[in-house]
Amino acid sequence: MSLETPPTVVAHTEVPSEPQQSTEVPATEDNSSKQQATDDSPEPQSPLTERFTKVEWTAIKAFRDDLPDIFADAYPDNPNAKTSPVTLWGVKIDPTNPKDARVSVILLKFLQARNLSVSEAREMLRNTLRWRELFDLDAAMKEEFPRELFDGLGGINGHDKEGRPVVYNLYGGAKDLKAVFSDVQRFIRWRVVQMEKCVALLDFTEIDQTLQIHDYDGVSLTSRDANSKNAAAEITNIFQSHYPELLYKKFFINVPTVLNWIFWAFKPLMSANTLAKMSVVGSGHHAIKKALSPFIDEKQLPKRYGGGGDDF
Repeated sequence: MSLETPPTVVAHTEVPSEPQQSTEVPATEDNSSKQQATDDSPEPQSPLTERFTKVEWTAIKAFRDDLPDIFADAYPDNPNAKTSPVTLWGVKIDPTNPKDARVSVILLKFLQARNLSVSEAREMLRNTLRWRELFDLDAAMKEEFPRELFDGLGGINGHDKEGRPVVYNLYGGAKDLKAVFSDVQRFIRWRVVQMEKCVALLDFTEIDQTLQIHDYDGVSLTSRDANSKNAAAEITNIFQSHYPELLYKKFFINVPTVLNWIFWAFKPLMSANTLAKMSVVGSGHHAIKKALSPFIDEKQLPKRYGGGGDDF
């Protein structure tokens, strides 16, 4: 079905040949999606959904009708998956009653990551739900990571001029990068936990993206071993596959000329849309402040980057 043409709606005056069910009968696995398709009530709106185009709304509605089957595919061991709500990024998605402005925002992210292809977005969401279960995010969120290794690697600090949380990744902040990456899967879990903490700050009503700053000050060729490269490749794939369209802008700062290859090495792993959000900035307070000040107020920008905000 073309996304440019709204689906044909069967007129309610047509009488089916089979006996009609009472309207008071609750939705079941067999009729829930049909009830969604005939639900003509107004769409709940928010500042974010008010920006959606007609084509996007058409795709969202088609995607939404597929939720029961997506959940059933994602959770094959759950016989009630078609009707069981799922919480994603702090938002409850009820497949039997999915009309929710925040749900619409989240579904559109998967659609945008797949050029509004409903079938491809469906596969992406299913794979994301499966991955979250296999990764065991609940356990990861409770895990205690060695502070002596991870405390210097950055974190969430302030917000940009539009209210988006700002995430700093300090690749030269660790005393021993080899120790940080000695256990690649531990690093992956730590990095995913940081992402989840950041996503928890998004309300998906007015704010639905983050701004990221990757600082390579102190990083050299010798500090990049096979483990760190493997970890970077894996985490890039995870974020591309399971956290779509959550990035507003990403800055690479203090990148030595000799390490510019890092950016280009990961270019094949990123979508064109993601690449368009990235900027490589030189070193020094002046260059960094000039690049960041259009996005981050000086009071929010840490002193180490020429601002007046608190360091971390």
